[in-house]
Amino acid sequence: MAPVVTGVTPSSGSTVGGTPVTVTGSGFVNVSAVRFGSAQAVGVNVLSTTTLTAITPIGAGTVSVTVTASGGTSQQLVPFTYVNAPAPVITSLSPREGPVAGGTTVTITGSGLTGATQVRFGALSASYTTNSSTQITATAPAGMGPVLVAVATAGGVSNPLPYCYTAASAPIPFVAGVAPGQGPLAGGTPVVVTGIGLSGATAVRFGAVQAVFMVVTDTQLACTAPAGAGTVDVTVVAPGGTSATSELASYTYVVTPTVMTLSPAQGPATGGNPVTVIGSGFTYATDVHFGGAPAPFSIVSDTQIVATAPGGAGTVGVTVGSAGGTSAPAAFYVYL
Repeated sequence: MAPVVTGVTPSSGSTVGGTPVTVTGSGFVNVSAVRFGSAQAVGVNVLSTTTLTAITPIGAGTVSVTVTASGGTSQQLVPFTYVNAPAPVITSLSPREGPVAGGTTVTITGSGLTGATQVRFGALSASYTTNSSTQITATAPAGMGPVLVAVATAGGVSNPLPYCYTAASAPIPFVAGVAPGQGPLAGGTPVVVTGIGLSGATAVRFGAVQAVFMVVTDTQLACTAPAGAGTVDVTVVAPGGTSATSELASYTYVVTPTVMTLSPAQGPATGGNPVTVIGSGFTYATDVHFGGAPAPFSIVSDTQIVATAPGGAGTVGVTVGSAGGTSAPAAFYVYL
């Protein structure tokens, strides 16, 4: 049995085609074609034996919608009316200016933008993406001074809106170094940020947290690390944008080490014997002291250090220091 078409929604669309429609009826089995007059639709999607969707082809006037399936071609006179596509209208550009080098992403808002065939900035064509009938995203080509932006479709050319190329734009800051690159969780560490284009800085961030800062030169900022945890990106915000993240622009918050036990906990007054220090927060250890005497050491893990006891006398506290602070002398070493 031949398919039956009972309706098409919407029942009208642009002469340039491209209108999504829903066709209802029955017998939509093994559909091979959907036609608007003699022109075949594209994007046919059969949802069930009674419903399918399609995209209208180019056309004119009022035509009949037919479906061809395994049972034949529908014979009902279900009309679809083509209407002339209106000329597009643009109401706003955002932003309305950009650098002479081009590359600015410009959002064009208006109506009738579906099927855009060209976007022009003055005499130059721009690359673009049609997001909807009311919005296009274009990339401004290189240019000079004020120009008029217009959109062309099958319905004609839109009204123009002005766009201005600026002779120069503020540079995007670049962070080349952070010193020191570590500090305690509580913050408070004075940090020097070096780079390029820093003189116009409006904010310095450690991760998402803003730091107190002072511009020293175009290549240097002085700031105070805020409280934080882990390793974070240090970024500088300026009129030209926000600096990129990189390994050069990172800061690590370090916990204060804790010393729990020593093995052995005693040794000769001459020193020289290895001592295993057990505790936590040793990954970024910078020093080990037996009393007031520094000891050579190597980091085994975040919980273990092997130090060489210096010479000494009596009972002394052993401490481990890092950028996060110095441990309490919770373990004691006895010189024999």
